[in-house]
Amino acid sequence: MKAPPGKYIWSTKVGEKGQIVIPKEARQVFNIKPGDTVLLLGDAERGIAIVNSEGYKQFTEAIFGALNNKGKQDE
Repeated sequence: MKAPPGKYIWSTKVGEKGQIVIPKEARQVFNIKPGDTVLLLGDAERGIAIVNSEGYKQFTEAIFGALNNKGKQDE
């Protein structure tokens, strides 16, 4: 069965120190380079998601924007 366009699945093993290797094809698709920061998002029911550096930047800006707006509402 072929995955729908834009949907992917890969597998990797967890090493003795808890480390994983992001498969080469996944790094290429999501433009993840050595030295990039990635964000791990976790949900106890749904699992873990890895967000690349651009997603991390957007996520951080959204958080700070929400915090700044909350502070303005509290004034």
